Amino acid sequence: MLATEPFIPAAAGNHQLPWISVGHGISKKLLALFPERGEWVTLLRLEPGARIPLHRHQGEVHGYLLSGCRRLDPEGRLLGPGDYEYEPAGHVDTWTAEGDAPFVSLFFVSGAVEYLDLDGSVLRRETAATNAEEYHRACSEQGFVPLDLCR
Repeated sequence: MLATEPFIPAAAGNHQLPWISVGHGISKKLLALFPERGEWVTLLRLEPGARIPLHRHQGEVHGYLLSGCRRLDPEGRLLGPGDYEYEPAGHVDTWTAEGDAPFVSLFFVSGAVEYLDLDGSVLRRETAATNAEEYHRACSEQGFVPLDLCR
């Protein structure tokens, strides 16, 4: 695999990509990983009432809501199916899946996502590399054959 080629499991014959549990009522499905640019594409699913912790984006994020609703805080804005969301680098927020249906959104993420404590200290960083690690671990746990990131 050339350094400029993306790792795209959805296009590489693996149509049964695993959902990866990342918290209570929160899971994601990795669709593409661009390690040389620190970017990834993922489906994120939250069960009703599940909450994404306070976090800061080191790069841009583009999201498109497929189903369900989410409330963004601190703004209090409610997004529903068909809504597009842009979050610039440095943006800090948290949000909750609202209503009775699961929330599912497609996200294009550039740069690390830092999950924050209430005092602003970094608790955890999500990167292209940590997504690759989670993908391989989930494949092993769920009986999927992981694709080689270094072809």
